[in-house]
Amino acid sequence: MGSFSLIHWIILGIVILLLFGGNRFSAMMKDVAHGLKSFKQGLSEEDEKKQAEFRAQQDQRQIPPAAGPMAGQQPIDLEARPSADPAPRDDQQR
Repeated sequence: MGSFSLIHWIILGIVILLLFGGNRFSAMMKDVAHGLKSFKQGLSEEDEKKQAEFRAQQDQRQIPPAAGPMAGQQPIDLEARPSADPAPRDDQQR
């Protein structure tokens, strides 16, 4: 009682075809397919824009070659090294 049988589905399909007609139904399906294609195309264009923005950000993050007033200077050495002539400590002076 709660579910439709095969006969019910066939009758329902015939009624829908009579109401919408063959051409109208195929035109609706064509419109749905066109909508899906444009949706996918929009997604791919959006992905391409994001990738281009990401590449531009990566290019900006790269350090440019040395130019300007500090171009000839050597980089600063940050390693801790003992000096050649250490200052005497308190206990060594006594």
